[in-house]
Amino acid sequence: MDINIYSAFLPHDDRDAAVDFYCDKLGFELRNDVGYNGLHWLTVGPPNQPDVNVVLYPPGADPGVTDEERRTLTEMMAKGTLAMLTLATDDLDGLFEKLQASNAEVMQEPTDQHYGIRDCAFRDPAGNTVRINEVKAS
Repeated sequence: MDINIYSAFLPHDDRDAAVDFYCDKLGFELRNDVGYNGLHWLTVGPPNQPDVNVVLYPPGADPGVTDEERRTLTEMMAKGTLAMLTLATDDLDGLFEKLQASNAEVMQEPTDQHYGIRDCAFRDPAGNTVRINEVKAS
């Protein structure tokens, strides 16, 4: 039996800023945009991985979430402590330069980590941490 990752979920609070970051800056495809009551659920993903999706969702939209929980979610998003996504590339320096030139918020420049990974980090428009690992092409 095979098991694969199909979707991962990240919160967002601004449809246009999310599309700009994930599609225009990172080069992901916008695969779906579902709007309801002014909120948007966006499905994006890398063009070379059509079966891998990142769903950008409005936090707190679930009717079971209380007002206090919504406030907590909003505070955590603003601090960048609610969610994280790790991506991989075989050209970390090139991707870093591209994102930096697009005015994406840099959290960490490319760094050799003591645990054997070379990576960098950005903050997406909703405050989520987006780490990018360098992987060797196979």
